[in-house]
Amino acid sequence: MEDAIKERVCKLAVYLIETGATVRAAAKHFGISKSTVHKDLSQRLPHYNRVLYIQVRQVLDNNKAQRHIRGGFATQRKYRLKKEQM
Repeated sequence: MEDAIKERVCKLAVYLIETGATVRAAAKHFGISKSTVHKDLSQRLPHYNRVLYIQVRQVLDNNKAQRHIRGGFATQRKYRLKKEQM
């Protein structure tokens, strides 16, 4: 079981680094919950591979910094769709 978790954690890390995906997108891609992705990357990864953890941390911090912008675009898109349907 431990090997399966370690493999999943490393695959998640590589996917996040290569694509710059959000936690939500990674969870959807791997078919697991957001909380599992977050726990894998923030708590388990530092014990398995410190170098990957540092790179993943940079991607997560970047995503967090852009979060308010993504939310604004989503709201804008939502109201445009409603307006077009009227």
